[in-house]
Amino acid sequence: MVTTHSINIRRAACRGSILVDVIVGSVILGLALTAMIGLVGRAISEQNGGEQLQTASMLIDEQLALVLARGPDNYATRFDTQGTCDAPFDQYRYELDIQERGGSNPYFVRATVFWDSGGKTRSASVETLIAARPGEVEDRTLDQSVTRTP
Repeated sequence: MVTTHSINIRRAACRGSILVDVIVGSVILGLALTAMIGLVGRAISEQNGGEQLQTASMLIDEQLALVLARGPDNYATRFDTQGTCDAPFDQYRYELDIQERGGSNPYFVRATVFWDSGGKTRSASVETLIAARPGEVEDRTLDQSVTRTP
């Protein structure tokens, strides 16, 4: 024979195990949400770092294109080899190292861009060889603007 008292004890035990399940589930859910929030923060930080590196790469390419267009021979005496990039990239700084290798050998050119991020100075650098063009005028800058028509 089952008494009312034994039924009440079973119901209380069942309620107690459900409460333990809810508490354990809440703790696991809280830990998972904490981990996900941490991952989202890190992903945003990494994306920002990637954008900065992409911008630095573009600025390096621009500096190397200027050396190529103007010629590496006597570049340092005619143009700045270090300084701040033009707006809107004025938080970036550039530095060019151009070394003559003698004879008809191409010049060694290293372009480096620096920027501050997260309290640290970051940098990206590219090294290449650029040959002087014999028989051309030293200064390859344009005397007049280029007019483009559609």
